[in-house]
Amino acid sequence: MNTFNHLTQEERFYIYTQLKQGVSKNQIAITLGRHKSTIGREITRNTGQCGYRYKQAERIAKQRHIDKPKNIKMTAELQQIITPLIKEKWSPDCISGRLKQQGKDSVSHETIYRYILANKAAGGDLYTYLRHQAKPYRKRYGKNDYRGTIPSRVDIDERPQVVDDKTRLGDWEADTVIGKGHKGVLVTLTERVSKLNFAISIERKESELTKEAIINALEPFKRWVHTITFDNGREFCGHEAIAKTLDCGTYFAKPYHSWQRGLNENHNGLLRQYFPKKEPLDKVTQDEVDSAITALNHRPRKGLNYRTPWEVFAK
Repeated sequence: MNTFNHLTQEERFYIYTQLKQGVSKNQIAITLGRHKSTIGREITRNTGQCGYRYKQAERIAKQRHIDKPKNIKMTAELQQIITPLIKEKWSPDCISGRLKQQGKDSVSHETIYRYILANKAAGGDLYTYLRHQAKPYRKRYGKNDYRGTIPSRVDIDERPQVVDDKTRLGDWEADTVIGKGHKGVLVTLTERVSKLNFAISIERKESELTKEAIINALEPFKRWVHTITFDNGREFCGHEAIAKTLDCGTYFAKPYHSWQRGLNENHNGLLRQYFPKKEPLDKVTQDEVDSAITALNHRPRKGLNYRTPWEVFAK
């Protein structure tokens, strides 16, 4: 079978003549030694109002090749732009997408990865700024961590559909990040549409401290707080006071269903770039936390079409 990617003009002419004679796509593929999906894709992509025409097909294919963005090599000028972004912990995909969105040189994420690897081979440290993928951490709850210990718990099944639809700002997910040896805690909040993050440092994983942290963080944004979804940790027992103060609904994910707050779980992983799991958090200041959160909220996201959380939230 022919493994060359692009069809030739002669092959396109053959397809044209065979289609005129009513020959099937499968038979054309067999005769040309091409995969049937290649022939099917060729016919679909290059068919005009009057059907498949080989000259038109060739012209469209050439124009598509001309219009295809060309990835730029890593020049010294690009290095000056990209290196600070890597040190801000932006991923290669994030950098590539943001530059493209801004109409700047189109440099692929593969090119940026190669640049980082070359830097590492030369003794550089750019690779240390990449997010290291570790096995996701999943909280384990005992049987007493369900309804019995959280008063007036409202299950996620009762949450309004609009929250899942993500058609409005103001639906939040809450969680906690624990330091090594249970020393220090970060209460984290993530807005579902904009992916905006807040994190508040508290001494211990206690419901009163957690309640105060959430209220203090979200009260200035009360207008954009409709719901908060928690996991089933006891630290969220103060949810009724939170709901009353912020005039919002509070809901709880099902035990062992961390994906029901997947956005918040993912953002906790991003936060770990600044505060690794192997380190305690009791010595971390709120200023340090705020600095990390500011960086995350100004980091473009692929899921936001390479806009930043602040850009989406402020809009």
